[in-house]
Amino acid sequence: MKSLILIDIQNDFLPGGALAVPGGDLIVPVVNALMPKFNLVVATQDWHPVDHGSFAVNHPGAAVYGQGELDGLPQTFWPVHCVQNTGGALFAPGLEMRQIARVFPKGMNPGIDSYSGFFDNGHRTSTGMAEWLREAGVTELSVAGLATDYCVKFTVLDALREGFEVRVLLEACRGVNLQAGDCARALDEMRAAGAVVE
Repeated sequence: MKSLILIDIQNDFLPGGALAVPGGDLIVPVVNALMPKFNLVVATQDWHPVDHGSFAVNHPGAAVYGQGELDGLPQTFWPVHCVQNTGGALFAPGLEMRQIARVFPKGMNPGIDSYSGFFDNGHRTSTGMAEWLREAGVTELSVAGLATDYCVKFTVLDALREGFEVRVLLEACRGVNLQAGDCARALDEMRAAGAVVE
């Protein structure tokens, strides 16, 4: 069975949001048109506590988008975004929520970041999504959402490690590109790991 995974299509990642992905809003109608073509649709949701360790403001002297370490792992320090129970954490206006069977929140542990929809960045804690999908009979995933070079990439790489066939729906993804070429490199990495980019 085929499933569509929607990654973090939330207000703070749209233009005007705290961590805006250029053109992030443009994928909403594309995703809405895709959803009826799949047996099952699930979504991930960045859902951070206000004291999350990935936020630059929680590290005195740290610059937004600067590099550091969190729980022994390399960490980009982000603007405060997708804080639990705030408007920025809500799904994008116009996203057809009735089609989504389940939402998997991530990034709730303040001590470690979680780009992937399957695990935190240290692969220490699972969201349960892989097990849930397998129980539903899913073998093939198509991935869309935000952002190509972070949460989409890490979700795709983990999905491949979990044994799913994976397609990346490029028209329905947008990237951050903190460094020029980040999105292109992310797509190359996903292809090299076995994903089909279409």
